[in-house]
Amino acid sequence: MNFNSIEVIAPNFKKRWSGVTSTIFRLLPIQKKLITIVTVGPSIPDSLPQVSFIELLRLSSVKPRVWHARRNLEMLGGLILKKLFRKNLKLVFTSAAQRKHSSYTKKLISRMDAVIATSQKSANYLQVPHTIIHHGIDTEIFKPASNKISLRSELDLPRGKLVGCFGRIRPQKGVDIFIEAMIRVCAQDPMAVGIVCGQTTSDHIEFEANLKAQVTGAGLSDRIIFLGTQPSDKLPLLFAALDIYVAPQRNEGFGLTPLEAMASGVPVIATTAGAFEEMVLNGETGYIVEVEDTKDLTERLVELLSNERKRKAFTKASIERVAQYFDIKGEAATLVTLYKNLLSKA
Repeated sequence: MNFNSIEVIAPNFKKRWSGVTSTIFRLLPIQKKLITIVTVGPSIPDSLPQVSFIELLRLSSVKPRVWHARRNLEMLGGLILKKLFRKNLKLVFTSAAQRKHSSYTKKLISRMDAVIATSQKSANYLQVPHTIIHHGIDTEIFKPASNKISLRSELDLPRGKLVGCFGRIRPQKGVDIFIEAMIRVCAQDPMAVGIVCGQTTSDHIEFEANLKAQVTGAGLSDRIIFLGTQPSDKLPLLFAALDIYVAPQRNEGFGLTPLEAMASGVPVIATTAGAFEEMVLNGETGYIVEVEDTKDLTERLVELLSNERKRKAFTKASIERVAQYFDIKGEAATLVTLYKNLLSKA
């Protein structure tokens, strides 16, 4: 790579994997087909276009470039490069936060050349001009199963009506709410089966153990199943195998799993957390319930599990909605247009 041909730098300064990290790493392979873009930071996969910190400092200070930050530290890094090292940078920040920003964050944001919100909810907390660009998912990876029965057999999943809840197992994600609802659902529908999939970090092992104890105590160990951490290439298959997906979060930044389920042809019941209300059309592609409203969640699950015709209608509408509004190619193209507009004014 000719490093001085770089037009956009999307830093990832966090070593531990996070939702923001996932966003950067998903977008870069698509964006690099549209513009010369790299990332910089620790633990970057070799497959991604990247520069080292030393190479970053050696970049020409004449050529204009975009610095797309997604965290405070990355905004600060861009400002240091621009002001201290005299790099010709247009600074962009993406905010997914759905809370009031600290005075420090506000000050950093005020120094940006362009600000992006990932949802209307996050936009509501910004006090500067901004553009809303929703996250998207890869509809070539997340897609409906041609044969659910065969797929379930391949994945060694049980028979029945499968209801999934994927993500890290911790209180924020509302997995305990899902378990409570599924225990009630299983008592009413003998074909209902709950699938929990996701990583449990060391500080939440006891939380997971309590959930498993509840399931065992209800005599449902064979109907509410904990799959643990699964390989990333297996997740699209697990989504496609479901009949319903539940996103029971208490709070969330954006949250991609409902979109991954919808693209897989699976109706979603989600809470009002994150940007879920902007993804799921209540009564058209699935249902929205209030945070921690286990009663409403249970009733919606029982209703949808008993109504195959409605599930099929929701499935069709879900696939169409993601394809139209939440495809990652559209997200990447919109971002590249914003980058090019900034560069044209440099």
